[in-house]
Amino acid sequence: MGAVPMVELWRGGRMESRHLGHAVVWHATGGLVESWGNPAEVIFPRSACKMLQALPLMESGAGAGLRPEQLALACASHQGAALHVGAVSRWLADLGMGEADLRCGCHEPSDRTERDRLIRANEAPCQIHNNCSGKHTGFLMLNRHLGGDADYVQPDHPVQRAVRQAFEEVTGETSPGYGIDGCSAPNFATSLSGLARAMAAFAGASGEGDARDRAMVALRNAMAAHPDYVAGETRACTELMRAMGGRVAIKTGAEAVFVAMIPERQIGIALKIADGGTRASEAAICALLVRLGVLEADHPATRKRLNAVQTNWRGFETGMVQLAPGFPAG
Repeated sequence: MGAVPMVELWRGGRMESRHLGHAVVWHATGGLVESWGNPAEVIFPRSACKMLQALPLMESGAGAGLRPEQLALACASHQGAALHVGAVSRWLADLGMGEADLRCGCHEPSDRTERDRLIRANEAPCQIHNNCSGKHTGFLMLNRHLGGDADYVQPDHPVQRAVRQAFEEVTGETSPGYGIDGCSAPNFATSLSGLARAMAAFAGASGEGDARDRAMVALRNAMAAHPDYVAGETRACTELMRAMGGRVAIKTGAEAVFVAMIPERQIGIALKIADGGTRASEAAICALLVRLGVLEADHPATRKRLNAVQTNWRGFETGMVQLAPGFPAG
């Protein structure tokens, strides 16, 4: 089965654009709850799998003693705001390392205040501004524990071998391969069902089991408790986790992937919009969270993304982003 219509943009009483996608809802012990499109669709999770990439750091014991804010950063696609830059810088310093030890590359921070500060100071952005710098600092910490060489992003490096092993075990699938992500680390492919199964494992973990179980709880709870570290102001992950009051951990990834972990329901969600449209993935994850009773439909963070009125530069209403007929109910 192919992708199905999920989100539409209407203008002037006509549908202007339509986004198709796939989504899976999975229960930790009951398996598949419901799906749309093709549950077997193989995707790159991109940054939506950062909690999986952080698992070896925690279950190995290498991350023992890390604060919840640092665990949230290990799973983050942050804005490069002062909050994030300062926390990553301190974490690196605690390791006796610095920006040059990272292998994520440089890009301009998404946070406007920090971007403007760099411009006024005539400073160039550094690797700590990279949205993945927290994940990479976690890789460095794991690498110290494993005793690998400095190029920890190589697919055959002990760090990435540990990530792949954890990824395949928790998704329940042998990955068919990998692509190189924007931060230079390998991103292992899996099916939507595999990704949802992994999120359900995080949601169903009790914190009273083995090292992996305890690691899953620590990571998911850190994300839910510190949404400002996971993304940043104005971002969907941060605003929606705040709206749910720490009950749910969610994470987006490039090319319109979104996941959610709902501990009170022991449910995981994974979705992918086929055309990579972020506005659609944000609307779709809102719809599923509302459907499952953990997000209020009328919360401002929801209304900003679901059935969201579009305005032009003069403030005139021009259209609306809304759900396609039949999704998610139908």
